[in-house]
Amino acid sequence: MIVGVLNRKGGVGKTSLSTNLASALALSGKRVLLVDADPQGSALDWQASREGETLFPVVGMAKPTLHKDMPELSRNYDHIVIDGPPGISDLTRSAMMACNRVVIPVQPSPYDVWAADETVKLLNEVIIFNDQIQGLFVINRKIKNTALGRDVADALADYALPVAATAITQRVVFAESAASGLSVLELAPQGPAASEINALATEIIKT
Repeated sequence: MIVGVLNRKGGVGKTSLSTNLASALALSGKRVLLVDADPQGSALDWQASREGETLFPVVGMAKPTLHKDMPELSRNYDHIVIDGPPGISDLTRSAMMACNRVVIPVQPSPYDVWAADETVKLLNEVIIFNDQIQGLFVINRKIKNTALGRDVADALADYALPVAATAITQRVVFAESAASGLSVLELAPQGPAASEINALATEIIKT
């Protein structure tokens, strides 16, 4: 399966979600490739900061022909996770066209809900050419013990896309693990962050 983590808005946690989802899939015994389609190369930087062996390879493919390269690229893997670029561009469109699942992370903020509109419009355009692509909102960086996550989920109900049952809570362990090129599943495998990521990975694959 090819899962793209995409949103036109920057700063919504695409790279954090991509690296941790890829780690969850790899630790479940699957062959995983992480594709960094962001010209900023954040996922590549994450990998470079790691010491020792990696759970999976990370390749930079920030080019608008990604969907054409994907059949060859995916040949030896069970799952591919694409860390998408910010903005709406030919690169974003190509990354989306390469996917089976498009995960749209949305922070608990009205600004994120408003910004999701362009991403959803692009997804609807792409689905015209490939109706096998499925979209899914994920509430990311949810603030614990607040109603903001529920409010955002209610606001997203105006769109025709489902909202994942699993929300990812904002936790310090995400930043701590990223600084060492690790996932939360490696740094704190028994922690609540790891539990949420595992649950989300399972939900995405089974959707």
